[in-house]
Amino acid sequence: MKAFPIPVVALGPGSQTEEETLDYLPMPKDMDTYRAPMLPEPEEIAGRAAARDALCQVLALLDVAADGQAGGQVSLRDLAAEDLALINQVMGEGEASAIVRDEGASLEVRVQESVFAGVWRLMTLKEGTLVDDVIEVGPVPALLRTVAEEDSESIYKPWRGPLPPNVQNAPMLVEEVRDQIARWQTGQAPHVINLTLLPVTPEDIGFLDHQLGTGRVLLLSRGYGNCRISNTLLPNCWRVVYYNSMDTVILNTVEVVDMPEVAMAAPEDLRDSHERLNDVLGYLEQA
Repeated sequence: MKAFPIPVVALGPGSQTEEETLDYLPMPKDMDTYRAPMLPEPEEIAGRAAARDALCQVLALLDVAADGQAGGQVSLRDLAAEDLALINQVMGEGEASAIVRDEGASLEVRVQESVFAGVWRLMTLKEGTLVDDVIEVGPVPALLRTVAEEDSESIYKPWRGPLPPNVQNAPMLVEEVRDQIARWQTGQAPHVINLTLLPVTPEDIGFLDHQLGTGRVLLLSRGYGNCRISNTLLPNCWRVVYYNSMDTVILNTVEVVDMPEVAMAAPEDLRDSHERLNDVLGYLEQA
């Protein structure tokens, strides 16, 4: 019998040697999702009654806010350091934050959403010293609405004289914004001007921002990439700019609305936060 002319080659998993490693595309790393807070062991938090009481108040406010009613605030100023540390651990940091400055009074309010959507931490500093510390429950902190309304009381000054070089379509956009502001009513759907899709120059954008003005509210939302929300000096008028994970502008808009939807926690978010915080309190009650 002659030798078999075709070599036998082993097939199947593990039979082949890999000389090269697979080079996969990297997965996105900037998507913020809910992460349960890392809690200490129950015996380590025994006696933290004041912290648990504050969290129970937050839970009660979530129950009210999830039904569409006004939330409220829980003061943290009188908590002991150990109780405050537990609050900090439970609240964590969510995807939204804001800064409101009052230069005249040397005040700065730092707003940070917790890992529970619709639960916000507001820390007020005067000349760098903490003077107030509260947790607020609601779709968005009431302070942001109040400051935006105060800023809109500024007197609008229309442009006079020749337009700056390379400004082409911005004056028409300013008139569109002012017309929509005049006609907008509470509860009405937002009017969105998508600057990304319009034939506008960088000088147009600069002229538009100059005419709309810049208020004191700056809110950042970190989802997949970033969203920058700021109020203008016109009533119910906001600048909303979206960036991808490479900090490139992907959507640039002007919104005529009392508060942009992207800045607010939805009712279902509040109900979800109520369920999650209730689970955390159940854990703490074991101590």
